[in-house]
Amino acid sequence: MNPNTEILTETIQEIATPSDKISIEIKNLTVSFDTPKGDYIAVKDIDLTIKKGEIVALIGHSGCGKSTLMGTVSGMTKVTQGEVLANGKKVTGPGPDRGIVFQNYSLLPWLTVYQNIYEAVDSVLKDKTTAEKREIVEKNLAMVKLWEHKDKLPGQLSGGMKQRVAISRAFAINPSILLLDEPFGALDALTKSTMHIELLKLWNLDNREKTIVIVTHDIDEAIFLSDRVVVMNNGPAATIKEIVPIHLARPRNKKDVVHEENYMIAHDRLMGLLLDKFSIHD
Repeated sequence: MNPNTEILTETIQEIATPSDKISIEIKNLTVSFDTPKGDYIAVKDIDLTIKKGEIVALIGHSGCGKSTLMGTVSGMTKVTQGEVLANGKKVTGPGPDRGIVFQNYSLLPWLTVYQNIYEAVDSVLKDKTTAEKREIVEKNLAMVKLWEHKDKLPGQLSGGMKQRVAISRAFAINPSILLLDEPFGALDALTKSTMHIELLKLWNLDNREKTIVIVTHDIDEAIFLSDRVVVMNNGPAATIKEIVPIHLARPRNKKDVVHEENYMIAHDRLMGLLLDKFSIHD
């Protein structure tokens, strides 16, 4: 069996996962929105299971429902049909078990780097003492190498530094699920590459227990970060076209991994899926 056939076979076969090892379950999910022209169906009949500690990328053309799908996991997007479970509980709204990082950083411009993270910790980890909250903030600032910039306002930071603050803030509240909605899309190639490594370092420091879902347009980013890549069909009524497993050992080295056979196989498969003529559903 050649390597390409192996990937397709694993994509089709569904492997049962014990319930205590499941982080996210999306069952028969449909999301529609009211518009002046009637209901717009963004995603339809989505079924997806994500294991605890897994990193999964959602990829596809603009408008294919990636962010909508992630929004149902965060609780910020209302489900029309079906259900979403996070850590075994039905998602009915946002919760502290799910941290979110957006492309626009979402930092409060009038607060310093330190204050932006402390505010999040203070509002979520209410059972902690002030000293414990400060210790958490300091630890997370140190992890993303921003301690010396703690007193700066967001406007004094580069794009990469702002994103490190946003990621540090998300990790500081210690959610079991981290949702990243195109967090590196506005960064230059070198900064983006550095942020990939920083994200995986934080994930490793957490003993790879945190589940991460990332929305991206970048094939290389999806392969380097992920265990599986979910490819979406074009909308409206977008569905999952295929799920491609990434057979690359961890830890991964940016320079070496692109030369590995499994990297090239996954890259060619994903490129073919994205360049293929996507089906339009009624």
